[in-house]
Amino acid sequence: MRRAFIFSLVFAMVSITACGENDHPVLSEQHEQANGEENNENQETDMENSIIKLTVGGRSFTATLVNNSSTDALKEHLAQGDLSIRMNDYGDMEKVGSLGFSLPRNDRQTTTGPGDLILYQGSSLVIYYDTNSWNFTRLGHVDGVSTREEMLGLLGGTGEITLTLSLNKNQNEE
Repeated sequence: MRRAFIFSLVFAMVSITACGENDHPVLSEQHEQANGEENNENQETDMENSIIKLTVGGRSFTATLVNNSSTDALKEHLAQGDLSIRMNDYGDMEKVGSLGFSLPRNDRQTTTGPGDLILYQGSSLVIYYDTNSWNFTRLGHVDGVSTREEMLGLLGGTGEITLTLSLNKNQNEE
């Protein structure tokens, strides 16, 4: 008898809770679609604005920048003109060169891979062709690169290079 009473009480409580009012507002489908379309347009514009061109020895390729204050400041510098950086290999994993100015730092514990663009100590650009882990500011990634061989191919192999960074001209023409 007691079990039947407890079972009935639990059943009643569950039933009452299930029938309660929904305190969360429901957005109309039209409103959600409009916001979705607007967000997609903003994302496309953000993506276009986040692509830069890198040139080494007459070969050009692109990189997609992440969204942070470091990349915003870098794009401001590039809006004033191209930036050439002399870069050298370090530790058989990266090419590093001085920017000649400082950018805001957003350092976080980061594991890098081939194609990663990193800001080191606020004033050096590093392009990884292998892996590393340290406190860095991530700037972006070279488009289409996932292996050491691909990245070294774009950089012309090991040894000193001059890398030129520029805004992607296609985004300025639109």
